[in-house]
Amino acid sequence: MRRLIAVFLFCLALPAFADKPKDLQPLPEVPPPPAGVDLDQPLEPQVTITKRGEDTVQEYRIGGKLYMLKVTPPHGKSYYLIDNRGDGQFARQESLDSGVRVPLWVIGNF
Repeated sequence: MRRLIAVFLFCLALPAFADKPKDLQPLPEVPPPPAGVDLDQPLEPQVTITKRGEDTVQEYRIGGKLYMLKVTPPHGKSYYLIDNRGDGQFARQESLDSGVRVPLWVIGNF
C-alpha cells in the first residue's frame, strides 16, 4: 500500500519537473485605453447631503450626472427617486430591493 501511495505521489509531482518550453515569448505591452475612456474618473458615486425643509436629501452622482436621490423625512421611512433610463425622469421606489429572490434549498445536512 505504501508503494502505491509513493508511486501516486511521484506521478503527481512529475509535471513539476518537466522541461519548460524553449519558444517562450515575452508578453506584449499593455495597449492604451480606448478613446473617450477617462481612467481618472472616480468609480464611486459622489454623495451630496442637503436639507430641504425638514427632509434630508442625499444626491448620488457619477461623472457629474445625477442618477439617484434618497429622501429621508423626519418621521417615516426613507424612499428613493431613481433615474432608470438616464433621461431625467425620476421614479419613486420604496427601497433598493429589486424583489428577486434566489431559491435556497437544503441539499444535505452533515
